[in-house]
Amino acid sequence: MSETTTKKKSKNYFTKETEDAILLFNQLEDNSERNKLYEEKIRYAFEKLAENIIHTFKFYYFDIPYEDVKHEVVAFLNEKIHKYTDPTKGKAFSYFSIVAKNYLIIHNNNNYDTQKNIEAPEVIDDTRNIVNEVTRNEDVEEKSEFMDMFVQYMDRNLTLFFKKQSDLAIADSIVELFRTRKNIENFNKKALYILIRERTGVKTQYITRVVQIIKALYMEAYHRYREKGVVYIDLSNYYKKSEFLE
Repeated sequence: MSETTTKKKSKNYFTKETEDAILLFNQLEDNSERNKLYEEKIRYAFEKLAENIIHTFKFYYFDIPYEDVKHEVVAFLNEKIHKYTDPTKGKAFSYFSIVAKNYLIIHNNNNYDTQKNIEAPEVIDDTRNIVNEVTRNEDVEEKSEFMDMFVQYMDRNLTLFFKKQSDLAIADSIVELFRTRKNIENFNKKALYILIRERTGVKTQYITRVVQIIKALYMEAYHRYREKGVVYIDLSNYYKKSEFLE
């Protein structure tokens, strides 16, 4: 009986109950109540999340012991816990997975070349590279100013190009990759799709569709940037296309 219970717990360590506990944690003002709730409902989930991400993506290239790395990730999740207050913007599991992965990527950035050989836990579109595909293999670093302007433009106008909530979530995730490109541009291309898919909960083919749209937006914006030094997209061109309005 205990063995079955343990196995079930390990497979369902981050549940709706965990998400509800995090939301309640951020509403409580009494520290003793918060600490009790954290110990009973949240700590185990954060620890298992850290463990699974470290092992899934093979973040083994640190100068400190594995347990210390795990504790650092959990501590970082605690630093960011106050930011998760609106479940309509995404599941808590997806949010904290992204937080943990980004932390490990940044602190593991001297070993990106090793990460290129990481195999994803399941087969996804491993022939595509989101950042390189959208930028058409252009040197992003040489266009730092443009990329910063493009990210700001997309932040302001994302809802004009994407009407479906699922498409909007995917596009927002891709723009976030652009925003943090200096930290993750050499990260395994399969892992990039995993980051987006876990954050949005959509299938790979839908991610690919949004990538194609953002690619077109990027190319038009870059063309105008080279001509006039500003990032601008003629919205009328896209309002005529049904895929932007669905």
